[in-house]
Amino acid sequence: MTTPAQSRSSRKLTWGRVFVYRIAVGVAMLILEVLFFTCRFRYVGIDRFRKLVDEHGAVIPVCWHQHLLICARFLVSKHISPPLKPGFMISPSVDGEAPTWLAQAYGVHVVRGSSTYSGMRAVRGIKQAIEKEGISAAVTPDGPKGPRFKFKAGAIYTAQIARRPVIPIAFAARPAWVLKTWDKFVIPVPFGRICIAAGEPFYPQRDMSDEQMEEAQREMERRMLETYRMAKAELERK
Repeated sequence: MTTPAQSRSSRKLTWGRVFVYRIAVGVAMLILEVLFFTCRFRYVGIDRFRKLVDEHGAVIPVCWHQHLLICARFLVSKHISPPLKPGFMISPSVDGEAPTWLAQAYGVHVVRGSSTYSGMRAVRGIKQAIEKEGISAAVTPDGPKGPRFKFKAGAIYTAQIARRPVIPIAFAARPAWVLKTWDKFVIPVPFGRICIAAGEPFYPQRDMSDEQMEEAQREMERRMLETYRMAKAELERK
């Protein structure tokens, strides 16, 4: 199910782009399934994550854009019980078409919009999905184009209006490829080792001033970094 939002981009979804994106989606699915079939996984903080899902019915998982591949696949896996009903906020631009198709291939609810205050329409769509359908709306708070590791306000605002916790997730992998993209996108190598971590939940105040929102964003940046460090430390254990 997709909730549409008008794109601000002047780029058009041409037949050529549709063809390329469809191939890209198929390749991405193949990569994901190979990785999840061949890699050895460890998990940190997942029991707490499960308890939060059980308690709230829906949560707001967040991961940096560079970790989207594995974290998103984890959210649609069977490693979370009670089952999570994942959803994603994806850019309304043409560049968001391929990720939208990939998410829909896994049966994921998609809301098209940004992770900034300007994405208010998308945030309202996510609020409805959370409250009416129990969707856990995942957000990449530094997406879609950065700055890298800069936590934008959208996820926190969504948590405020939906009264759900924001939960940072991250992964560490060895070995892994790091792409030369703005986000330094990480792709684990097949047959390698991956550790997925869920960090400390954040419960934003119902009402916050601009200064309090900025402080909350800095706090989430700290928790995101700490979550990655948890994954990395567990991966390095013998």
